[in-house]
Amino acid sequence: MVSKPNIDITLVSRLIATQFPKWKDLPVRPVASGGWDNRTFHLGGEMTVRLPSAAAYSLQVEKEHRWLPRLAPLLPLPIPVPLAMGVPAESYPWHWSVYRWIEGETAERERIATLPQFATDLAAFLVALQRIDATGGPAPGQHNFFRGGALSVYDGEARQAIAALDGKIDTAAASAVWEAALAAQWHGAPVWFHGDVSWGNLLVRQGRLSAVIDFGTSGVGDPACDLAIAWTLFEGKNREAFRAGLPADEAMWARGRGWTLWKALITVAGQIDANPVEVEKSCHVIDEVLADRAREREAPNDKPL
Repeated sequence: MVSKPNIDITLVSRLIATQFPKWKDLPVRPVASGGWDNRTFHLGGEMTVRLPSAAAYSLQVEKEHRWLPRLAPLLPLPIPVPLAMGVPAESYPWHWSVYRWIEGETAERERIATLPQFATDLAAFLVALQRIDATGGPAPGQHNFFRGGALSVYDGEARQAIAALDGKIDTAAASAVWEAALAAQWHGAPVWFHGDVSWGNLLVRQGRLSAVIDFGTSGVGDPACDLAIAWTLFEGKNREAFRAGLPADEAMWARGRGWTLWKALITVAGQIDANPVEVEKSCHVIDEVLADRAREREAPNDKPL
């Protein structure tokens, strides 16, 4: 078993100096919001270094180096550009990456000028991604925690979390949403999806969506997992604008609710006594998902096509 490496400025500096000596004199400093799956550092003023924080995330490195350069020219917004791939060394056990730095701030609500426009722009990006030829692309698997595959892979986790939260959430409504998501199976041809469309992976400049980053959980399959932001960031007319810009039928929307509900459920059940802030956020997401399904059932003829 590989112990978790200590990823810090010293390690990154050594890796750069030994494997990419042309950059050895550039300063290394942590990125303000470095993420969880990877540890990210500035390298000079125009590059970043990303190192997977655990073995499960290391499977994503070579995938990104292979596919991101092929996707980038076909998308309406910038995505990460891999410049070099490092190899295990200096007690660090996995491949790692150097990327070009993309200017922008993470898409927190207060940084977004108008949410309806942001929702429309994001939908347009996802549509462009889905239209790219998916031939030979990475199918759902361990590399992306089965994003894009069947929701049934997380059936056990979802049901256990619902049972554990009895008395804390509306478990009957949650079960109904989950059952509906399982029943709305995907029968289409595989398409490209991002896999983790969240505010932390979306960048804004001057209030507008300016880039999409972190394609570690990307692949080809069912794009319903990319709908989660409809309930984690958008609401009301903003959610409607997002849905209107997508080729999302009722079944895909149901699966999107399922992916969103699963993640929120396991977050609440797993951190209920340890991280009250994250629990509160996830409980709000659960409420949004359940309310969205309730509204749909009350007004079945008003659903977007």
